[in-house]
Amino acid sequence: MKVLIIGGVAGGMSAATRLRRLKEDAEIIVFEQGPNVSYANCGLPYHIGEVIQEEQDLLLQTPESLNARFNLDVRVNSRVLSIDPSAKTINVGDLQGGTEYEESYDQLVLSTGAKPRMVPIPGLERAHVLKDVGDAVAIKKLVDEKKIKSAAIIGAGFIGVELAENLQHRGIETTIVEFRDTILPQFDPEVIEPMQKVLVDHGIKLALSAETSEVLPDTLVLKDGRVIPADLVVAAIGVVADHKLAVDAGLEIGSAGGIKVDDQMRTSDPNIYAVGDAAEKTSALTGEPQMIWLANLANRHGRLVADVIAGEKVSARPSIGTGIIGAYGLAASLTGLTEGLAIRMGIAHSIIHLHPSSHAGYYPGAHPISIKVLFSPETKKILGAQAIGFDGVDKRIDVIATAIYAGLEIQDLMNLELAYAPAFGSAKDAINQTGYVGDNVLSGKTETVQWHELEALQADSHVLVDVRSASENETGAIPGSVLIPVDSLRQHLAQLEGRNVIVHCAVGQRGHTAVQLLKGHGISAKNLDGGYTTWSQGTLARKRAAQK
Repeated sequence: MKVLIIGGVAGGMSAATRLRRLKEDAEIIVFEQGPNVSYANCGLPYHIGEVIQEEQDLLLQTPESLNARFNLDVRVNSRVLSIDPSAKTINVGDLQGGTEYEESYDQLVLSTGAKPRMVPIPGLERAHVLKDVGDAVAIKKLVDEKKIKSAAIIGAGFIGVELAENLQHRGIETTIVEFRDTILPQFDPEVIEPMQKVLVDHGIKLALSAETSEVLPDTLVLKDGRVIPADLVVAAIGVVADHKLAVDAGLEIGSAGGIKVDDQMRTSDPNIYAVGDAAEKTSALTGEPQMIWLANLANRHGRLVADVIAGEKVSARPSIGTGIIGAYGLAASLTGLTEGLAIRMGIAHSIIHLHPSSHAGYYPGAHPISIKVLFSPETKKILGAQAIGFDGVDKRIDVIATAIYAGLEIQDLMNLELAYAPAFGSAKDAINQTGYVGDNVLSGKTETVQWHELEALQADSHVLVDVRSASENETGAIPGSVLIPVDSLRQHLAQLEGRNVIVHCAVGQRGHTAVQLLKGHGISAKNLDGGYTTWSQGTLARKRAAQK
């Protein structure tokens, strides 16, 4: 058996090494157009920021080490120019020798990855991209030589935010330009606002709802007329599947824009497979094809393809899409559907927000975590979650991702037995609390109102009651609210009788108590989901997007 693999890094190298373990007698050749076949592309921004100091630390394997351990024929600086599926051959260009040659195959694996999205902006050819080790080295060289004092990053996705932090760390005045309303638009606005605040507090400038008009020699001009200092410009506008070889070979491209594959990662040609960022995935939540740019899926599907080629009966599971990003110690994570995506796809959903502590509040060092969870009001299944905070975010989102994978219902979270000690969690963990809040909503015990619905309801004669303490109210209040602390609520029932009441506290817990109290006296009331904290984060995100 002769297997050719086009592209290395996560998907290609996982396929190659797994196949060797299964088939010692197979001929396996890997082609990589760059000089490095196995490197940590997620670490590239941190090399620029000198968190990862040595370039060598980004390189995981070399052609020599892969040949010694796995007997792989790894050919770097080798660009595959074309595929002939009928003849089962590829045409390869040797970028160092300047020659071309043909190579036959029995099975072919495409791991061509993604490429930076570029848009028609005058002068954008001056911009750098951050795709591989060479790009990181080039940007770091400019920083090391102190040739840049200011930088503009076009795009506020994961790479854009990570790079901004690392450039600012190196003393460079940095601006992120994003044409949408918030950074990291994968998240909902009220969830990601704390990350925006952290970036701004550390000196990074945000130009939101902004489009680039032109890139000049040392500035970047926005369509609204603003001029951004930019000795360095980095285009981090996003990525698209690098599937030109597949298109030219007549392979089918899916509706999400990647190479269409079945559950064994097989393309429309039975002898050609595709893995990694070039290939589409199937959403476990919607059943629709989607692009998920995650190294863990590339590794997993590379391994799966090797199993399939070796004759194993395996198939890929639909994907959830779980990710995390950190900046200045703050972590933001998500899994599954967001509210924005659920709305766009017309998926019925209920929402809960809560703000528990990372561990027991009486033990030093506890930090608040903001958690948002979507679940189906019909099936009760969890649809997605987002979380942000300085501690404990990763383990909470991983638990919820596992719950989604297992098909758990929102109320099942109440009963999960999770590790507890005061330094690590709470007796009533954030995950258990999520289940309790979900149960209250699902069972109808507490009807809730979302932060972005409040203004319209207030205009429609609903009275908003702030049940926090007077001292809390003095630090900030929702316009139009009436202060009646929950402990004195029973003394003010007469003024609320016959009214459409919405209550709110800081995070929702006292609001739930107030709703139950009012219901016990025959007064209908709703709770502002997530309380003042969620409302303020969402409102700040809106204001930030409108600032110029």
